[in-house]
Amino acid sequence: MRRVLLTGANRGIGLEFARQLLDGGDRVIATCRHPGQAGALNALVAAHPNRLHVLPLDVASERSRNELVKELQLVTDGLDVLINNAGVLPSGEHFGSVDGKTLADTFATNTIGPFALAQAVAPMLSKGHSPRIANLSSVLGSITRNEAFRTPSYAISKSALNMATMLLARALAEHGVHVVALHPGWVRTEMGGKDAQVEPADAVRGLLAVIASLDARHSGQFIDYLGQPVPW
Repeated sequence: MRRVLLTGANRGIGLEFARQLLDGGDRVIATCRHPGQAGALNALVAAHPNRLHVLPLDVASERSRNELVKELQLVTDGLDVLINNAGVLPSGEHFGSVDGKTLADTFATNTIGPFALAQAVAPMLSKGHSPRIANLSSVLGSITRNEAFRTPSYAISKSALNMATMLLARALAEHGVHVVALHPGWVRTEMGGKDAQVEPADAVRGLLAVIASLDARHSGQFIDYLGQPVPW
């Protein structure tokens, strides 16, 4: 039974991660900003007693991250997997009117939060079995694949997350922790929109297969949900 810490678990890909991890027999510590409002996630608690803990976390808040680490020590003695899924995608951005605060807030959630959380729980991961960190990135953060000016705050933050992934992989290699950036595809969620091409269940099934197959050769790489490398 793996011990999995999952962020942004109240909806979309995060909620599907929680479902599939629980169905697979894992123990899940699922986080979101407002657990009291996470009806679908809380319903899973009753269906999987003693294997799902729901805890509050605003990944962009240092105080919230610190509180989570304290709570984690009460519910588990180690972690095997960290899935940094929480993220934001500002809409309606156009060149010449990209707001600095929006950019900073997006960076705080999509880049600083995952990097800082990984640092904070690294001691717990070092006690885990074949520990690994999966950072949910996006092809929109690929510099090589960029073809147009779109979603600048999101794209910049995900490109930076890719560098954070590489740095974490280097720092944690000596502790046996494998770290990857994952592209889930264009997923049909509230964030991805109704025109997206990939169902959440298919994306998560593929991502979990990638996470399960990781070894030292993959650490520091950028991989999609089909297991294919994505160019930086």
